Amino acid sequence: MLDESVWDRTAIGINKSELLSPAAYNVAIGMVLFWGFGVNFYMVQNIPPEAAMQFGVWPFIIGYMACCFAGVMMYSRSDNPAISFVGYNLVVLPFGLVINTIVAGYSPGVVLEAIRVTAGVTIVMMCLGSMYPAFFQRISGALTMALLGVIIVEMVGYFFFDFHHGIMDWAVAAIFCGYIGYDWGRANQIPKTLDNAIDSAAAIYMDVINLFLRVLRIMGRR
Repeated sequence: MLDESVWDRTAIGINKSELLSPAAYNVAIGMVLFWGFGVNFYMVQNIPPEAAMQFGVWPFIIGYMACCFAGVMMYSRSDNPAISFVGYNLVVLPFGLVINTIVAGYSPGVVLEAIRVTAGVTIVMMCLGSMYPAFFQRISGALTMALLGVIIVEMVGYFFFDFHHGIMDWAVAAIFCGYIGYDWGRANQIPKTLDNAIDSAAAIYMDVINLFLRVLRIMGRR
């Protein structure tokens, strides 16, 4: 285990035998991402949507937050690929339950269209992240502040005023587009090891899933 975050790691002290070629590193990130998406697809196909809420909403929310937090701490602080992969799955599983409950409210056609749009946007943002990493690094602080602002507005509106503005979905989708470019750009700035590939894929996975859920809501209203 390491005290530093994955994004602060440097090549100092890393055995050259642990380094992957750029192509192998990107393939590793892609395989880890596809594993997470595949697990989510299996969960949607085989787990009843109501199963996630059988113990109530608040127990589900608490369990979701605890599992995700534990997973993020595991993969971001470990330099062991096996431990990082376990942490990644601790994020994938609760995300899958959330996806399962949300997707159940939409037609298969809308879901498929949202998947296609999300995949296309993700590829574009990854390309931009590779081309302009410095730009995404500069806007990272603005992305964080914007996301926190949107979350606060949505929570206040949901719990106290019972309003849901479609513009918020567009705003969050735009924010996570920026995060995909940012996380992909910084993934290529750290040492290209298998563990870092898993850690980077975990961050990008959460960006893509959040983008997908917002795109799904936008298209569902349309």
